[in-house]
Amino acid sequence: MKNFMQEFKEFAFRGNVLDLAIGVVIGSAFTAIVTSLVDNIISPIVGALTGGSDLSNLSFTIIGVELTYGAFISSVIDFLIIALVIFLFVKVINNAQNKFTKQMDEEEIEVEVPPAEQYLKEIRDLLAKDESKDDII
Repeated sequence: MKNFMQEFKEFAFRGNVLDLAIGVVIGSAFTAIVTSLVDNIISPIVGALTGGSDLSNLSFTIIGVELTYGAFISSVIDFLIIALVIFLFVKVINNAQNKFTKQMDEEEIEVEVPPAEQYLKEIRDLLAKDESKDDII
């Protein structure tokens, strides 16, 4: 039993699991905020513009069955807002990561040339100068 508890402790406190748990909690809270925004602000505005009270009351009846499509529209708006925010968040994180990676790559590029290669380049340049002098004469 002690071995099981030790393994569970290692699993539960590993970085990725904690990050995932924090993400789920924050995601749930954010979903509640977006749902409240849609239900309490956006839906009444859309309802006022369309002549109804709000989106959740929009429905129609087919063969005695009431289909409330307003709630579905509210859910779609929730999804679109959450997807947009996640997209923007990921875009900002990726841009920051790309800038950091590019900066690290630029720092690595400034590597000193080995002395043998430097000497060969100097010899090449001197030979090129000599050839250009011969062309003048």
